[in-house]
Amino acid sequence: MLYGNSGDPMRGSVGAALKQAIAREKVAPAARAWDLLSLALAVVSSDLAGHRDRSSDGWTREFDLTISVVDAPFWNDNAETLQRLLAYLSTDRWTLRFVEGGILPQPDRQPKHPTEDCIVLLSGGLDSYIGTIDLVEQGRRPLAVSQMVRGDGEKQVAFAAEIGGGLRHFQVNHNADVPDPENPPSQRARSIIFLAYGVFMATTLARYHAGEEVTLYVCENGFIALNPPLTGGRLGSLSTRTTHPIVLSLLQQVLDAAGLRVRIVNPYRFKTKGEMLQECLGQPLLAAHAHQTTSCGRFKQFGYKHCGRCVPCQVRRAAFHAWCGQGSTYYVYDNLALDDDEHAGFDDVRSALIGIGERREMGTARWLGSTLSSNLVVDKPALVKVVERGLAEIESLMLALGVR
Repeated sequence: MLYGNSGDPMRGSVGAALKQAIAREKVAPAARAWDLLSLALAVVSSDLAGHRDRSSDGWTREFDLTISVVDAPFWNDNAETLQRLLAYLSTDRWTLRFVEGGILPQPDRQPKHPTEDCIVLLSGGLDSYIGTIDLVEQGRRPLAVSQMVRGDGEKQVAFAAEIGGGLRHFQVNHNADVPDPENPPSQRARSIIFLAYGVFMATTLARYHAGEEVTLYVCENGFIALNPPLTGGRLGSLSTRTTHPIVLSLLQQVLDAAGLRVRIVNPYRFKTKGEMLQECLGQPLLAAHAHQTTSCGRFKQFGYKHCGRCVPCQVRRAAFHAWCGQGSTYYVYDNLALDDDEHAGFDDVRSALIGIGERREMGTARWLGSTLSSNLVVDKPALVKVVERGLAEIESLMLALGVR
């Protein structure tokens, strides 16, 4: 059930509190932004319900999804592009069908049109924190949008309150609840809900209602955005593909076709995480709070602490090493040089070392393989360079830690 509670333990539900949160804002989003939000909620629910270990290859799931929207003909005409987007995002197979009957609440009698000039996704992670600081330092007035996640919710609120003397903050949760959920959930498609929130709020701004285009900033370093497999034997990618150029390009195609005047921009697509830290325009604020941000791919699993050994943690640690040395983040597995399966022998650590060696031996272009092969990926030489510099940061960290 979209935007409601099913009241039935055998029937899933999603978005009831979200609908109420939007109503409290008294904003007037575009009709097709509502439809995109409905699609995203359905996809997140499906992602939670699908079990990878029950698929034929132990990974790739097949989804056949029917969604109620306001403008079914438009979305059916663009279903193929959306299916390509979701397939790349989650590495599953998706079949989408759209039917009439979707939600389009009546706008408030006196709707509010926020006067901010752009939207920024504020996740609680280091990259989005730097991106938001930089926007404010550049004189922009962003409206911060967050998906509330346990372990990060309070950080999101604190960051929005600290940056620029306090930002307008739209913080919500999809509250997806499905019977027999995958455990632990892979949630590779959850990125679509973050982007849908951003598009939704972009269409509420005063400048959008004045006929102008609104920029949605999705800030992530270029190395993780590309998520190149470190070795040929690694299934899937290093992290979710929220900001991969293919994902953003396909979503932009859909937005353009929908007539939604929202431009998605990742201003750090050619920067490493270390370069983002070094070049941040608000160094005092960054120095005070960077350690409070979250990067770990297994943050919840380790009691809302950074594990210190997964690939996102390695990238984070390498970035801090390039910026200021060790930094003050606590890591469960701090000394990666320890010669055991939990530290130096851990798969992600070994994969990083192998990847660094193989890239040097075969050259970056060959090592990347199909990562940049799509014609949807532009500026490929610059992206190759950011991968090289990102690996160099990790290698420098490994040498400093004494990992062999």
